Amino acid sequence: MIRINLLATERRAAKAVSKGFQAGQKMMVIGSLVLVLALVGIGWRYWALGNQEREMEEQIAAAQREETRLAEILKQVQEFEARKTQLEQRVALIDELRKGQNAPVHMIDQISRSLPDMTWLTEMSQNGYTMTIKGRCLTLTSLSDFIGNLEATRYFMRPVEIVSSSVEQGDAKRPDLIQFEIRGTFQMSGIESVAPPPPGTKKGGRRG
Repeated sequence: MIRINLLATERRAAKAVSKGFQAGQKMMVIGSLVLVLALVGIGWRYWALGNQEREMEEQIAAAQREETRLAEILKQVQEFEARKTQLEQRVALIDELRKGQNAPVHMIDQISRSLPDMTWLTEMSQNGYTMTIKGRCLTLTSLSDFIGNLEATRYFMRPVEIVSSSVEQGDAKRPDLIQFEIRGTFQMSGIESVAPPPPGTKKGGRRG
């Protein structure tokens, strides 16, 4: 008669089932841990990106505020430069007008000082700062001295040119006279420093 130990077989089967169940539980636990770790990693990454985004937004907002502030400062600087330019132009205009007011006085004074003896002026005309002077003198030397004296004042630009000259015949009572017309440009820069009297000029000159 053959006897089969069923109890031992059942025990071995139960152990095999128990081992398989434990292995399944271990795999489930490991999978759960992996899933939890993945969720934690994703959550942390999301939180970190959110912080970075907020920091970037704050930096952009700060940069925009700084840009607005600098734009306002730049506008104020431009307005200041524009006002400064206007004031400089006004000051330059006032100086030019002041010089222009003094110019005729200096012009007549320098012409009068430059007249040699026996030289008379008959007409003076002005076009801007260009002076045309007509007169009479006894000799060409007097005319040459007159021109040299005008140039020596530094108030007249070189050269002072002779436009025309002619001899007016005299008679027994009146000597020959030289009629002349000269032209010169009066320069304002001479007013800034008073020129000395022309060399060789005497105060005996007259104007007619």
